[in-house]
Amino acid sequence: MFRKNSRSMVFGAALLAVAALGACRDSGKEQLFAISGKLFEFNYRLGIAAYVVTLNPLRPMGEGQVAVVSFQNPAGGDPIIVNQKIWPKLPHITLTSPPLTCVVKDKPYSISIRIEDANGTLLQSFETTLTSSMDQSVLPDRPLVVGPVYELNKDMVGHVDGKLPGEPKPDCSKAT
Repeated sequence: MFRKNSRSMVFGAALLAVAALGACRDSGKEQLFAISGKLFEFNYRLGIAAYVVTLNPLRPMGEGQVAVVSFQNPAGGDPIIVNQKIWPKLPHITLTSPPLTCVVKDKPYSISIRIEDANGTLLQSFETTLTSSMDQSVLPDRPLVVGPVYELNKDMVGHVDGKLPGEPKPDCSKAT
């Protein structure tokens, strides 16, 4: 008798666990994408910094979807807005900002992402922050290479540290 009751209890617990897992899976039904990565990209050769956020699709993507991204401007002022078409056959979506100035180490910067359909209807939205582990001062004053084949920048000859004496620096007085 004890053995029969313990089997029933084990079976009941397993059934309850399966039901709970099924409920968890359904809770993400409205989500189209998940943020799978975010970082500040510091390209030393080109002398630029940029935000990079990667989204992974959780469901098949529809035609005409657009990601509208609002990146906090490290230099202050209005946010940087990027509209990017979502290509349904890609395995992930990479959202990149234009080159930035005034990025500061250990300061959180806000990012808002809206996924819209072809008519501009909101399908999903994200709010996140990104903190740089480096200061933008590590970048050279100008690109170290230029052109499509990465030729050495003649302006940088003799300046192995990437710093040019008297080179104007970006105005970061409005940085937030």
